[in-house]
Amino acid sequence: MKSFGITDIGKKRKVNQDYLFYSDEPVGCFPNLYIVADGMGGHKAGDKASSYSVTRFVELAKKAEKELPFLSMEKLLQQVNAEVYQMSRREEEYAGMGTTFVAATVVDHVVYVMNVGDSRLYYYDGTLRQVTMDHSLVEELVRAGELDRAESRNHPQKNIITKAVGVAETVQPDFFMLDIAEGQKILLCSDGLSNMVDDDKLEEIVAQQGDISEQAQECVNEALFYGGLDNIAVVIAQCGSGR
Repeated sequence: MKSFGITDIGKKRKVNQDYLFYSDEPVGCFPNLYIVADGMGGHKAGDKASSYSVTRFVELAKKAEKELPFLSMEKLLQQVNAEVYQMSRREEEYAGMGTTFVAATVVDHVVYVMNVGDSRLYYYDGTLRQVTMDHSLVEELVRAGELDRAESRNHPQKNIITKAVGVAETVQPDFFMLDIAEGQKILLCSDGLSNMVDDDKLEEIVAQQGDISEQAQECVNEALFYGGLDNIAVVIAQCGSGR
């Protein structure tokens, strides 16, 4: 795998509450690891929730015994969730904090994905498709047939999420698994990208043959061009001929 990640505060926010991690080399029990988190809460709380969740997950992974990828991912996330939840209850400045969390690892050309909230993972094999499903009020309305997919992009409640890390004693993530071949890519991002740039434009960017760092930067540039209303985080990883 070859990856690159970038985050930007955007044009409207005073604090960057997005946080990411990417490594093509082993991270403890994982042969590689890619994470995007988007914090929520007060001035300090959202920033703390996302940065702590990602760095702690990585820290725990480095000490964890090797197990099946999904088993490892869930165990680590449950511990992180419990710690963030206790912190929010114990310290007033962190009250009510939480974060989205999307993580992926690639083992023997299989991508293992875990997500909570509305940060996404996309897969590109010539066509871009969204793999994760948002844990959001608007997504629930769409799936119930009460809202059209096109209408959901401009819905006034599109930023209300129904699941997050750290808001309850336990968390129930979703898991997805897909094959990946040489040259194919995954893209992880916060809603600061997906709300600003439509999937067709994202596909146009990741379809390019250039360096993935340039593609990640172009994603950010597009989000800024269309308003940069939120923090932006994006990680792009491409499968090579190796693992």
